[in-house]
Amino acid sequence: MDSLHKLEEIFAHFPGIGPRQARRFVYYLLNKSPNYIGEFIRLIEEVKKSTSECIQCHRFFIQGITSVTCPVCNDPNRDTSTLMIVARDSDFEAIEKSGAYRGLYFILGGTIPVLDKEPDKRIRLEKLLNYVISSKNIREIILSLNTTPDGEHTSTITKEAIQKLPKSSIIKITILGRGLSTGAELEYVDGETLRSALKNRQ
Repeated sequence: MDSLHKLEEIFAHFPGIGPRQARRFVYYLLNKSPNYIGEFIRLIEEVKKSTSECIQCHRFFIQGITSVTCPVCNDPNRDTSTLMIVARDSDFEAIEKSGAYRGLYFILGGTIPVLDKEPDKRIRLEKLLNYVISSKNIREIILSLNTTPDGEHTSTITKEAIQKLPKSSIIKITILGRGLSTGAELEYVDGETLRSALKNRQ
């Protein structure tokens, strides 16, 4: 396979990008100047070098001089009694932008397809359970996953795993209110709908 088609294949693996869009990306870059391409490559390398994964919530953030946890996890004004579970960093960004939530987060890293036989390899379930076990303050866990079949399936598996923990009796597990329509993806939901869903969580 030549380099052009290899690049197409890489773009085609991006979330929500199909082969036709991937091809458009390649030809778009081919039509740009060498300076543009150089800056594009430099920015990718810079983002990779300057970004870290928070050891607590597992979201990506621009790393400080010594910090291994992100600004949200380090914020003393956050409500440490609530933990919101989301699938991806983009979901975290959407909820933070809404301004409706002031607790902590945990990024699962994806969702589990309904027919998947190895769910533990798809999400950070074990790390989540360790987080919950080690925390002294958590009193509510909010499952904020997409209202798609995969999101609902992931929510069920996660909830059942948490309920098996020894301390589960003191933790309330809620889901976002059904202001969210079935099939909705959190990163595309407007702030007002997210605020309503959080207010009416069950």
